Amino acid sequence: MAVWAIGDLQGCYGPTQRLLEKLRFDPARDRLWFCGDLVNRGGESVQTLRLVHSLRDNVATVLGNHDLSLLAIAERSEPEQRKVNADLQGVLFAPDRDVLLDWLRTQPLLHVDRGLGWMMVHAGLAPRWTTQLAEQHAREVERRLAGGGARKLLKNMYGDRPAWSPRLTGAERDRAIINVFTRMRYCSPRGRIAFEEKGVPGTQQPGLYPWYEVPGRAERDLRIVCGHWSTLGLFIGHGVHALDTGAVWGGKLTALQLDSDELRIVQVPGREVTPPPSKSPG
Repeated sequence: MAVWAIGDLQGCYGPTQRLLEKLRFDPARDRLWFCGDLVNRGGESVQTLRLVHSLRDNVATVLGNHDLSLLAIAERSEPEQRKVNADLQGVLFAPDRDVLLDWLRTQPLLHVDRGLGWMMVHAGLAPRWTTQLAEQHAREVERRLAGGGARKLLKNMYGDRPAWSPRLTGAERDRAIINVFTRMRYCSPRGRIAFEEKGVPGTQQPGLYPWYEVPGRAERDLRIVCGHWSTLGLFIGHGVHALDTGAVWGGKLTALQLDSDELRIVQVPGREVTPPPSKSPG
């Protein structure tokens, strides 16, 4: 038996298949954790979503920002849905769309296995969140997303404000929690997310820190595996294992074995990306 965590797929069906072959994944004995963003930009989102759904009995996945965006778009009118890119339309107008989206909507923002000693989120945690607090806040949103409040939640989730505060209520509270779990890269020591900062550490404005390096952050009793930050690449430090290695941008698709005492990382090339034509001089 092996438990593998895999970085952002983003609709890269071919690389996903190749990675599973390289892992010699056997659904009879192995388990996969997907770090979110199953869809968008890779050109094969519906095939990728179908693959993960077909393995659902052996899979743990968390919702990423692109997954939530797909769910929000699915609540709009058909003319509005036809305005999005062809990759997402492939899901929205698939014959099995309802099966796929109903399953996706019930996936968590956070997955934890305390026996294994790991927690998985898509992006990050607020500086003062312990693993217990993070789990509590994730469940708040998940209950609404899986229940009758899904449409209202998805309609109101967009926006960069407010910053997280335990005093928040209603839609603002849901939005702040979702932003932490699915959009966090850099933040201030008080937890205000710098959404515009997406580069490698060292390029951010003064006073901002990678979420896993914020001074005074909470002690965490679990190792954390995540994705979301492709420019960061493969990063291991501070108890965090970041696995988004830019498969959709022509980088690599990365897997990390979670139930091994050794650091076991397996990678395959991501999708082929055609570079833009070079401009003639002058």
